[in-house]
Amino acid sequence: MPRSVNHVASRARRKKILKRVKGQFGARKNVWTVAKNAYEKGLTYAFIDRRRKKREFRALWIQRINAAARAEGLSYSQFIGALHKAGIDLNRKTLAYLAVNNAEAFKAIVEKVK
Repeated sequence: MPRSVNHVASRARRKKILKRVKGQFGARKNVWTVAKNAYEKGLTYAFIDRRRKKREFRALWIQRINAAARAEGLSYSQFIGALHKAGIDLNRKTLAYLAVNNAEAFKAIVEKVK
């Protein structure tokens, strides 16, 4: 009995990976083992960076809030502490949006917590 090898499935598996690394540089786009490694490494970076993105945005929001609060005479930590004491429940994303796009509303919040 001859050995049975499912060439259809294995070829499809390789083609799927090679299709996804199209546009890569050098052997990464057409050599199977190199392409597979490049693809898996890319998935790893994608997984890591989905979490890193959240960190980076939070840091950006804090910087924007800090700049706007300092223009009103408060540091970031003083402003956030005063917000919590006043019972105002706004997240950093919203505060940063107001600081950049609606200075009057941010100023009103600062006056309320002072």
